[in-house]
Amino acid sequence: MKYVFMDFPLAMHKNAFKASEAGLCAGDQGKFWEYHDRLFENQSKLDKPALAGHASTLGLDAKQFDACLTDGKFRAQVEQDLQEGTRAGVNGTPAFFINGVLLSGAQPASAFEQVINAELAALGQKGATQ
Repeated sequence: MKYVFMDFPLAMHKNAFKASEAGLCAGDQGKFWEYHDRLFENQSKLDKPALAGHASTLGLDAKQFDACLTDGKFRAQVEQDLQEGTRAGVNGTPAFFINGVLLSGAQPASAFEQVINAELAALGQKGATQ
């Protein structure tokens, strides 16, 4: 199994693109997942001052974080992820691919099991629930 996390900032969320960049800037300091989790816990606080505040709360170097965000160090990477997702048919989050099969939106475990079992059956193998 391979798990790949990509950014797909939705246009309907005005601060989503900058928040995606901020997460990668936090990752530069080894705190991507901590920052990611903090943003999801504080989804109404994603403007630039709030992004800096979240970084400060996590003990990130403020000067390095601000320079990363202001300079757009990860802008191209976020844009590339967005374009790649769009080409693959993603139009919302979360989105998952299992052997190329798109599962869009929050799904129950049974939806994943169904796709996984179908893919395993296509390979002639037993599934997780068989």
